[in-house]
Amino acid sequence: MKNIIVERKNGIFIVKLNRPEVRNAINSQTAEELDQAWREFDEDAESGVGIIASSSENFCSGADLKDIESLSKRAMNPEGPLGMTRRTLKKPVIAAISGYCVAGGFEIALWADIRICEITTKFGFLERRFGVPLIDGGTQRLPLVSGLGNALYLILTGKLIDANEALRMGIVSEIVPEGKVLEKAIELAESILSYPQITLRSDRDAVYSGIRIDPGIMYEQKNGFYVLQSHVPEEGSRIFASGKGRKGANLERDT
Repeated sequence: MKNIIVERKNGIFIVKLNRPEVRNAINSQTAEELDQAWREFDEDAESGVGIIASSSENFCSGADLKDIESLSKRAMNPEGPLGMTRRTLKKPVIAAISGYCVAGGFEIALWADIRICEITTKFGFLERRFGVPLIDGGTQRLPLVSGLGNALYLILTGKLIDANEALRMGIVSEIVPEGKVLEKAIELAESILSYPQITLRSDRDAVYSGIRIDPGIMYEQKNGFYVLQSHVPEEGSRIFASGKGRKGANLERDT
């Protein structure tokens, strides 16, 4: 694989995003690789816990807006535009988050069962500035994770928040020092693996069956596809390519 790194360690399946030059932005090729990797994890009898992480200091900046046309064609894919975000796996996944975790990268983190982050991590739906819709489960998972008020606040404002605010909102379960998040995620995965797996997976399945998230994901898919057919995301991708609106900066738009 070109854009991700897959490692297996004592029953732990680690997927590292590996496009550091673009803060691990996900293009269509990366999405295909992520889909393939998590399919392998789900069917791998030797792997009991997955970890989604980064090979560099930033977790993920979301969809690569320079590849928006190709990614838009994936909008109706059952696995999700970014590779696996509409898929419910049979086994737990931990998100080990560092640096920028924004836009679709934030949605990927929400896809995981458990999130831990480094003290320097930043979260936010920065695609709000570019007219790109949340289409990888964020509109459905964030309210379940952080509550309706916090979810609407982040979704509507596009505000960038720090690790402590994310902890207060319940988005992450633990904050660790810079450079320690993967180590902590592996420690947590080892703890989870030490329990009887048939019971653990049964209880986890009951949680997801009870919240019945699939209809909401399909509604988000339909709405997102409608927006992607408009000129707005295309215009936003041009603004992004010009260098404006980076790191949460506000955009000046013609009225």
